[in-house]
Amino acid sequence: MFFRHLHNEIKLSLSIPQYADELFELTDRNRDFLKQWLPWLDAVTRPSDTKAFIEMQLSLFQRGEALHITIFYRDKIAGVLGYNRIDQANDIGYIGYWLAQEYNGRGIMTESVKDLVELGFNYYSLNRIEIRCAVDNLKSRAIPERLGFKQEGIIRGAEKVYGRHLDHVVYGLLRHESQW
Repeated sequence: MFFRHLHNEIKLSLSIPQYADELFELTDRNRDFLKQWLPWLDAVTRPSDTKAFIEMQLSLFQRGEALHITIFYRDKIAGVLGYNRIDQANDIGYIGYWLAQEYNGRGIMTESVKDLVELGFNYYSLNRIEIRCAVDNLKSRAIPERLGFKQEGIIRGAEKVYGRHLDHVVYGLLRHESQW
């Protein structure tokens, strides 16, 4: 089993189907909060939807195309992060993440993304890591900014989220720029 202990309170684990019920409950409790920025919530209506998603992610992981991680804070699921896509031909990893509202403001996601970046450069031998965030999602944007990513531009109308077209800020970090 893949586990990474960041410190006493934060543990990262490869997402597995056994987490589906708890992860679905967390998603369901945070539905309104997450709908501000994530377009997929209406497609997740039961624990079996979460389980099917995790199984698909494990298949992508097996092929080296993605890595989906569950974040545990004090032994409870707090959110997820991972490489939504790993472009092996170009050595690029695309990071995505979300954290339940009740866990915001504790540094959990910053520590988790930092560890994921280290993993990307040191295990996957990535040359570039990219994070895209909605322009108005200041909490999400603060993470790559804290970790030394460079803001590279804005993609207008990048994503449709519940009837709104959101612009995305693109952040990038190259291996030679990183402190890892």
